[in-house]
Amino acid sequence: MSKAEHIKSITKKIQSLPTLPPVVKKLTKMVESPDVTARDLGKLISSDQVLSARVLKLVNSPFYGFPGRISSISHAIILLGFNVIKGVVLSASVFDLMEKSMVGLWEHSLGCAIVAGTISRDLGLAEPEEVSTAALLHDIGKVVVRVSMPTDYDKILDRIKKDKCSFREAERKIIGTDHSEIGGWLSSEWSLPERLSVPVMFHHNPNEAPKAKDRVAVVHLADAIIRAFDIGSGGDPFVPLVLEEVWNSLGMWARDVDGLIKKSYIDLQEMDNFKLG
Repeated sequence: MSKAEHIKSITKKIQSLPTLPPVVKKLTKMVESPDVTARDLGKLISSDQVLSARVLKLVNSPFYGFPGRISSISHAIILLGFNVIKGVVLSASVFDLMEKSMVGLWEHSLGCAIVAGTISRDLGLAEPEEVSTAALLHDIGKVVVRVSMPTDYDKILDRIKKDKCSFREAERKIIGTDHSEIGGWLSSEWSLPERLSVPVMFHHNPNEAPKAKDRVAVVHLADAIIRAFDIGSGGDPFVPLVLEEVWNSLGMWARDVDGLIKKSYIDLQEMDNFKLG
């Protein structure tokens, strides 16, 4: 059985995808239309009061670091763009699942997003907000495993304790795939653009990313840094090794890494007690 066939067989076991509000499904269709305006999208998102409140809270959080307060969804869309807003809406929509599925996963994901944004701006990457959004969603596959495959999830936790291995290694031993591949499949189901879906799918193996390699490398690095800071939980207590190729591709050897890590830590201080709900 090929890897693609195995992923397909695993996804057939998933009884219930994380359910998204009807607004998100409409949003997906609207974003694809060339005639849709920021006002149109803003009106749609604002029709769901809980969702729109969460989106505005995320947009005004340390996550993006805008100097002035953004008071309307339409303004947020103009500043961030359609793809970022779609990712933010998805993040706000699955917030409850992330909080309830794995203790500390939301904090880990939000922290990773903040660090990814800090790194992206320091490197001068285009559209750092999109990189942050990809980082926020990078572990969404873990939610699917927890919610839809609870028996396997418990076995994964047992294997982590028994073998003292990473969450990803335990996943591969128990279900034959891992959350990054499942997250890639889910990104496709949700019609996420490649600029968001590729970092989700390849954040553990950035060398294999077919495109957006700099974005994938940033999410890979941010994931390691946030684990080293011990913020939230990615499901295991280990700090992954940052691939040397990532340091090279991002030119990190020539940068003030200590200064960048200190800047990331300062940005993360603003995250204390940040709750979306």
